Formats: sequence, structure tokens, C-alpha cells
Amino acid sequence: MSSILHADVFEKHDYELLSEFRYQLRVFLRFSEEVCRAHGLTPLQYQLLLHVQGYPGRDWATVGELAERLQSQHHGVVALVSRCEELGLVERRTGQRDRRQVEIHLTGLGRQHVAELAALHRDEIRLLRGKLMPPDVDDA
Repeated sequence: MSSILHADVFEKHDYELLSEFRYQLRVFLRFSEEVCRAHGLTPLQYQLLLHVQGYPGRDWATVGELAERLQSQHHGVVALVSRCEELGLVERRTGQRDRRQVEIHLTGLGRQHVAELAALHRDEIRLLRGKLMPPDVDDA
């Protein structure tokens, strides 16, 4: 077990490392929230677009796959996909291999948004390079 699970062996330095890591995560997330909203999307909408575009091995994803990537409930992702569809960012297609499956694809507008926002996020990640590192937590 890691020392994080044993408060009695947690040193002041360990708290400082965790605090700094959480702080840098929050800096990045706040940046992401603000830049997404400035581009007319919610952070969750951007994440959905990113996960569709970035799904390994293909340029679409199922709702179930997106729910896993977003760590959300299936019904919540269905509602998110519907909102993105209304905005013209994604489209649902019947699965080519399995007609019961629904594939979520980006539209041209969705690809444009994700490209612009991903570039801004990449630039911010470059600024955080070396700061946004998980703390090295030794095993007890």
C-alpha cells in the first residue's frame, strides 16, 4: 500500500507535493474551463469532442466508450451528445458492423472547434511542463 493510505507515515513534504500537484491540476482545469467558454462550449462539450476525435484507432466512438472516457453515466452522455448534436458538433450514425450500435462522429464544425481548443490546451500544457507532474509517492 502507498504511504498516502497511511496518514501516520505521511510527512509534511508529502502533503506539500500533493498540494502542489492539485494546485497545478486546478490551474490547468481553470484555464480549460475559461478557454472553452470563451469559444462558446462547456468544458464537458469540449471533452466529448476531444474523446471522439482522439479515440484510439478510429475517428468515432460509442456512447458507452465516451461514458468511460468522461467517467460519466451512460444516460448523462446521451444527453450531452444530444446537446452537441443540436449545436451541429456531432452526428449519430448507425454502426457499420453492428446495426444496434450508435457511432458518434464529429461534424466539420466539431472538428474545427476541437482543433482550435486542442491547440490552446497544448500551449497551456507546454507552459505547465515540469509543474504538472504526479508526486512520487513511495510505497510503505
